Amino acid sequence: MARPRHCRYVAQEPQATYFKPCGVPLRLLDAVCLSVEGLEALRLSDMEGLNTLEAAKRVRVSRFTYARTLSAARKAVAEALVMGKALRIEGGTYAFVNTPTPCAGRRRTDMPVIAISSEGPSLDDAVDARYGRAGGFIIATCPDASDEMQISYLDNGDAQLLPQGAGIATTEHLAKAGVNVVISGYVGPKAFEALQAAGIAVVQDMDGMSVGEALRRYRAGQCSCATAPNHAAGVQG
Repeated sequence: MARPRHCRYVAQEPQATYFKPCGVPLRLLDAVCLSVEGLEALRLSDMEGLNTLEAAKRVRVSRFTYARTLSAARKAVAEALVMGKALRIEGGTYAFVNTPTPCAGRRRTDMPVIAISSEGPSLDDAVDARYGRAGGFIIATCPDASDEMQISYLDNGDAQLLPQGAGIATTEHLAKAGVNVVISGYVGPKAFEALQAAGIAVVQDMDGMSVGEALRRYRAGQCSCATAPNHAAGVQG
């Protein structure tokens, strides 16, 4: 199975999505695609003048991944300019830093989609105190004005085994699944920041009970969303 592509965080939506040579109808032109994260890489490196390490931290990927993204973006722009092609800006795997837009282009709805870190695949299993290092998550989709729920299980084993960045990788998985609320025990600073960037609310300190009980308390309005992480930096969570 291919490893999930890491989400890139960008500051804003593109101001325009097409550029073309003057006087040539768009229908007569071949087009080159520039991804949204590629446009962000051009902005950070070629407009703001950041070095690769600084820009990679903004986008929240490794500097090697960022360098590949920047190289592909520059190649797309060069091809459009040299070959007289249209430049189309769309696509990619990204989330906006200051808006609740999840990765992978999934549309978020008003329907609560709740993820509870779990020690097993059922509602009777205990809430896993760890967020980023949780083995998996129970995903509960709760229709409005209804007690019926759709329950599924999301394995988090690949993020669990990462030497670092487990919380960010976990957030990417949950965002792709359309989750808008996370219930867990402990959430570290980097994971909390990633969850906020993805527009996912966080309910902490819910370990020591079953997944079903945590879900019942949240749906009954007995839980409040966190405004800051409850786990110190450098501690696995």
